[in-house]
Amino acid sequence: MTEQSTGTAETVPAPEAPAPVAPVPAPVVPGRSRRVLWAVARWTAAVVVCGGVGAGTAMGITALDRADVPGLATESDGRWEYPRLRLPALPADRPRPFTPGNEGEIHYADARQLLLPAPAGATVDPKLTGGWVSEDAYLAGYGKEERARLKVALGDTALRHIAARGWTTPDGTTTRIHLLRFTSVAYADRFRIESLKSGDADEELPLGVAEAEIVDGASGDVRVPEVTAYTYQEKKPYGPEATRWAYITAGDTLAMVTQTRKGGTLAVPFQQTIALQAQLLG
Repeated sequence: MTEQSTGTAETVPAPEAPAPVAPVPAPVVPGRSRRVLWAVARWTAAVVVCGGVGAGTAMGITALDRADVPGLATESDGRWEYPRLRLPALPADRPRPFTPGNEGEIHYADARQLLLPAPAGATVDPKLTGGWVSEDAYLAGYGKEERARLKVALGDTALRHIAARGWTTPDGTTTRIHLLRFTSVAYADRFRIESLKSGDADEELPLGVAEAEIVDGASGDVRVPEVTAYTYQEKKPYGPEATRWAYITAGDTLAMVTQTRKGGTLAVPFQQTIALQAQLLG
């Protein structure tokens, strides 16, 4: 419990008032000194105003996007502008391909919804609009001598269906993506390894390609667990058009991405397209 004081307060005598002090007269400023002080005041005000304007400008610049500030815009690195990607909804009680409970690594989503969409400004191929295509339409991307053999191989590996999309961008690059879905991972791997002979010296080459070489670094940009990309490009000297292509393995699905361009293909959009398609399959 807090103690409370009792009794009357002690009286303290009031202090004596100080003696009055005589006022000190203000110094007289000569005319020239007064003019100097006014000039200093004007310059100080100007500095304050300029400082405020400068601070306001700096705040305005930091609030802008870098590309909106003259002289600070960054050049494009060659990437295409794709729409925002979203994984399609799955049927009820069906897991994603590389999650617990899906030991077979099966894609239960509609394969057409797993195709990468065309980037901004691209012209879509009217024959490859993102729907189902026949085996013959897919095999048209290989030489005439290889088509018959590959068609038999597709029948032997229990192919379920093929979805495809193609487009041409303003830079002249033509892209074609085919998603081949098999009944199992084993069949998908078997078709890539035994039929396409991916990675072998006598592998099946896309139509018009005489000799291929592995593209170093392109497959390293995928970075999707359980998804692997095997990337190639046409060796020089090539004809009017150059070709790059990739096989992306993702469980029961094998994707083939092909890009051709007059004068030579471009590395950045090729790597970008492979990485984004791999993400949709992962």
